[in-house]
Amino acid sequence: MASEFDIIIYGATGYTGRLVAEHFLREYAGGGGPKWAMAGRSLTKLEQVRDEVGAPADTPLIVANSDDPASLEAMCERTKVVLTTVGPYQLYGDALVEACVNTGTDYADLCGEPGWMREKIDAHHEAAKSSGARICFSSGFDSIPFDLGVFMLQKEAKAKFGAPAPRVKGRVRAMQGTFSGGTAASLTATMKSIAKNPKLIPILQSSFGLTPGFEGPTQPSGLVPEYDESLGKWAAPFIMAAINTKNVHRTNFLLGHPYGEDFKYDEMMLTSAGELGEKAAKAATEMLKNPFGSKPPKPGEGPTKEERENGFYDVLFVGEMSDGETLHYGVKGKYDPGYGSTSRMIGETGMALLESDAPGGVGTPGSFLGEDLVKRLEEHAELSFAVEDQ
Repeated sequence: MASEFDIIIYGATGYTGRLVAEHFLREYAGGGGPKWAMAGRSLTKLEQVRDEVGAPADTPLIVANSDDPASLEAMCERTKVVLTTVGPYQLYGDALVEACVNTGTDYADLCGEPGWMREKIDAHHEAAKSSGARICFSSGFDSIPFDLGVFMLQKEAKAKFGAPAPRVKGRVRAMQGTFSGGTAASLTATMKSIAKNPKLIPILQSSFGLTPGFEGPTQPSGLVPEYDESLGKWAAPFIMAAINTKNVHRTNFLLGHPYGEDFKYDEMMLTSAGELGEKAAKAATEMLKNPFGSKPPKPGEGPTKEERENGFYDVLFVGEMSDGETLHYGVKGKYDPGYGSTSRMIGETGMALLESDAPGGVGTPGSFLGEDLVKRLEEHAELSFAVEDQ
């Protein structure tokens, strides 16, 4: 049966969900765009957000609630793709993932909660393969620029050197933005889940926590400040590395190890050269012990429009070949990474899923969509992907 909608934005009344709706209004207004709808717990709030963002009065609104699995399944029956911004996903995501798997509906979220993701992989991967549902985790800043940055670097390495790079370094050169309340809430929920289920600890600690049945070589930790001779700068631990590295390895795993079974990858944030760079790297390391400060942001809170539009990020990937050759690849994004860019990335993930013929399962943007998503992000989300001079 033909679906009533192409895409439903679930959580459209929340801070990030509203931004996703604005992305579709901005990029796909008028005829020829996807048939999309807004969904959430309250019809009154949906009507309010519809009017506030300037959506047409006839924009379809759907009431669905994470506490009501039947409402979620009914919602999934009406669409090809569900985009969800309703987190923390370990608190509110179980029933929606199950509904998408049961109905063969594609799904994308902004999840950076690897313990929960592993539980969903174990519970649903085979069923999703059977139903055809593509369950696409981490479709925002964590982890699209990193997942696809490595994917594209390896494509270039094979073209230039005839083989993938066995070692890749992800290095954040610059970033301006704020933590989301959802990120803070997800970290808090993860800490509570560990206390209840200590079996999650090895999954969270391992770079291969999302590759059940496969454990690759020991990985660089990226947890200690270091001076990078090749780049001439100090590097500090990067807060998103714990989830990004797992997603990069899951992409490699699901695609049959095109990066090699001996692939090594880590992520750090660059500071500068010399004594000042060393001090900055050590200070950044200390900040990671309490990344949100004394007053963490609350879910639903976020930066102003001006702050979102002034944000940016710039990530360098360094591929190191066995013979000493290297390849530099850059991924740059406009807008605040946690909100402005993330809302565009999940929107384009949904659009790419509509066009994809990838088989079902619980995967990643890289494993399902690869270069097709890169092209969409360049055209509709103001990201750039390019080989760089060294």
